Amino acid sequence: MPRYRLLAIDIDGTLVNSQDELTAATREALVRAGKAGIQVVLATGRRYSRTLHLVEPLGIDVPLVTATGALVKHPRDHRTLYRAEFDPGVLRRMLDLVVACGFEPVLYGDTYTQGFDFYLTTLDTRNPELGEYLTNNADCARVWADLVACPPPDVFAGFAMGTRDQMLDLERALHAELGDRISTHVLRSPKYGGFFCEMAPGGVTKWSAIRRLAESWGISVAEICAVGDDVNDIAMIRAAGLGVAMGNALPQVKAAADRVAPTHDDDGLVEVVGWLLG
Repeated sequence: MPRYRLLAIDIDGTLVNSQDELTAATREALVRAGKAGIQVVLATGRRYSRTLHLVEPLGIDVPLVTATGALVKHPRDHRTLYRAEFDPGVLRRMLDLVVACGFEPVLYGDTYTQGFDFYLTTLDTRNPELGEYLTNNADCARVWADLVACPPPDVFAGFAMGTRDQMLDLERALHAELGDRISTHVLRSPKYGGFFCEMAPGGVTKWSAIRRLAESWGISVAEICAVGDDVNDIAMIRAAGLGVAMGNALPQVKAAADRVAPTHDDDGLVEVVGWLLG
């Protein structure tokens, strides 16, 4: 196999197992990859603040690709290397559509150093899926009453929550109006019962962020291996020199991959590192 210089890995369903644990075997394999000269980059839909705790165990000193590629920050000093930006008209129309469809928009801000991660209009939600999310994340929220009419600054992505069918309907409504001026994914975090409809500026994906980092390091597409399990991983799995789906991945993710590794509960990344190091 050719030499790979960058290993881009998803977190939920890939790096951590179904108990949200980073196992010793997976950690040791990734540390070994790093020592062999492979840049190990976490590429996740998680918020930046919910990714930082994995930096020290993995021994990585590279930027974190978070919010499905919409925010890239360096954990050493929390410096922002890339933040996606909505066209103001697109953001306003997106928010209007979310509300018109009966959901409450949540917007991510590049606000980690201010002690919170996202904005919403109220903490007193009637949406059961969003209510569950806020039960676990209220300390990361900032209420912005005029969110729809006057969105806050430094917003780079957002989401709504509901059932799977509701979020798929919302996604269709958004693209019917805005087309490719926004990027969306409908998925479910293993932490919550509801589904997210992730929303970002058009063209923003994990792959767009990984490609930007690779170019800055002089790494070609052919030298990138990308591993994931969900729909927001498809772009990087399809485009990378070696695209790997976990054994627990959705069927459409496996269909996009060059190879399928064991599941996250079977330390699938250990085998991936073995492929890369020969």
